[in-house]
This record gives sequence, structure tokens and C-alpha cells, in this order.
Amino acid sequence: MAAKLKKGDHVVVLAGRDKGKEGDILQVIPKEGRAVVSGVNMVIRHTRQTQTSQGGRVPKEGPIDLSNIALVDPKEGGATRVGFKFLEDGTKVRFAKKSGEVIDG
Repeated sequence: MAAKLKKGDHVVVLAGRDKGKEGDILQVIPKEGRAVVSGVNMVIRHTRQTQTSQGGRVPKEGPIDLSNIALVDPKEGGATRVGFKFLEDGTKVRFAKKSGEVIDG
């Protein structure tokens, strides 16, 4: 199945403690069906001190389920679903179903 959400997409959280927050996708984990979004699902990692880093309690983004995030519509704003269509030159592109705006292409 084609990836509806990709690294660098601007998304909004639909459910959970960070509902309503927006951020960009930093990493997608397709095998787990999860993604890491900037500023969302912050967790505390206890890291050991090394020669290069201080160590201690470091806040870090945790993965969030793909079903709990949606793409932000580039034209109207707000959450939108993603569809696929072919352009006149035969290239396959993603588009926002809310406004019909082409996302990449």
C-alpha cells in the first residue's frame, strides 16, 4: 500500500493527550504503523553520561500511531484525508480530499 503520510508532512493529532497539537513528521515506522512527530508525545529518556554528552533526563519525541494523526490541509487548514490521483502527464500524486489541493507534485 502506498504511504499516505511521509516524512516532512505537517500533521495534526486527532486523539490522545496531545489532541489538537500540530507538528512535522520526523520519522515514519511502517512496520509498526507509527510515526514520530515533532513536539508531540514527549517522553523523558534517562541517559547515561558519556564523554560527549552530559546525560540526565532528556525530553524526546515518542512514536504515535498513524491512525491518531491526519494531514493538515495546505489550502484550508484543519485535518484532511489523503487520496491519490494521476495527473495528465501520468505521474501519481497525493491530494487533500478536503480541498482537492495537490500535496506533492
